[in-house]
Amino acid sequence: MRALILGGAGFIGLHLAERLVEDGHRVVLVDDFSRGRADERLSALGRNPSVEVRSADLTTESAWKTLPRDVDQVYLLAAVVGVRNVEADPTRVLRVNTLTALHLVDWVRPGHQIFFSSTSEVYAGGVDAGVVPVPTAEDVPLMIADVKSPRLAYAVSKLTGEALVLHGARARGATAVVGRFHNVYGPRMGSDHVIPEMALRALSGEDPFRVWGADQYRAFCHVDDAVEAVVRLMATPAADGEIVHLGNDREETNIADLARLVLSMADSTASIQVLPAPARSVHRRRPDLGKLRRLTGYEPAVPLVEGVRRTFEWYRDQPATTGAGSPRAAAPASR
Repeated sequence: MRALILGGAGFIGLHLAERLVEDGHRVVLVDDFSRGRADERLSALGRNPSVEVRSADLTTESAWKTLPRDVDQVYLLAAVVGVRNVEADPTRVLRVNTLTALHLVDWVRPGHQIFFSSTSEVYAGGVDAGVVPVPTAEDVPLMIADVKSPRLAYAVSKLTGEALVLHGARARGATAVVGRFHNVYGPRMGSDHVIPEMALRALSGEDPFRVWGADQYRAFCHVDDAVEAVVRLMATPAADGEIVHLGNDREETNIADLARLVLSMADSTASIQVLPAPARSVHRRRPDLGKLRRLTGYEPAVPLVEGVRRTFEWYRDQPATTGAGSPRAAAPASR
């Protein structure tokens, strides 16, 4: 099989590329490298004869004309993500994410199998309004509580992409599945997400240790489990045309307890300073994975303690020159 991974130098994209190569497939990895780092892990993957690495701006029509169409699977993971990026420039988020999906729909051909990466953020408005239950299934009503909210621009862009890909694939004789990721974490995800940011601040010796929204709850999913779920979905014909949650519904943790876990790994005795939760950040998030289990038999395999340990150790061991990031002082990380 030959796979095209759009956004392949990013967090989930690189882990997915490594997994597909390990499974014996050929991979074309495409990125604009605005977020994916030119680190040794990416360089090592690029040296593999089964991998071709290309640089392209997927918001431009001309870039798509250079991409190989003789592929079996197409993974659209390229997007502007992260609360800080979204709030800083919501117009860019809408433009980049929507244009990329539009160009994919124009480019796709019969026989292509598409995976579109979406997000649990599409439920934030409904959860806040009390009309969406937690754990959350895929068939709940969706709502954008405030179209003027910068943070919700990301959810708007992903819902638009879902509709474009699902309708566009069918119209062009391709197949498609949408995966809504729920709080995926792991090595090499940058520093703008809660677990790596906590790790970096704990390693820096921060005391008191700031925790935004300490009373909130999340069900975190290690990236290895997320990739396993994606691979299984793409191997399941019955998943065509479906929207499916990808995550871990076995463990749900309080954010204050997560902070204590990270501090313990840093051998830190810092006190916790509780700060207000980020604006528009839901109190609780946990997926219902019933559909994913029925389709694929998937079960999460990486416990939270083990996954956080792997992530913490990766960030601890990164030299400053790798771009792993440094702790931010002025605002909470996304979750």
